[in-house]
Amino acid sequence: MDDYNQLNKDNFLYHHHPCLGEFTPQKLVFNANLQEFSQSVCYISNLQNGEKLSSQECYEEIELLWQQLTQSFKALGMDKNTTG
Repeated sequence: MDDYNQLNKDNFLYHHHPCLGEFTPQKLVFNANLQEFSQSVCYISNLQNGEKLSSQECYEEIELLWQQLTQSFKALGMDKNTTG
């Protein structure tokens, strides 16, 4: 596969959206964490749909990812920032 096709494939599979609103380093980190969470949930749900994971395993994996995202949100001080 040539470099151009690889780049298009990577952009399709690992598309990232820019952070909106006022820029802060915390928002940038949380945005990256949120996008990683979203991508992981897609992978897990696809594994469940392909019958590689049970519904219970899928739920437990997503619950763990949610807890990690929540901890990240709190550790970055985002819960204290209510202005968006």
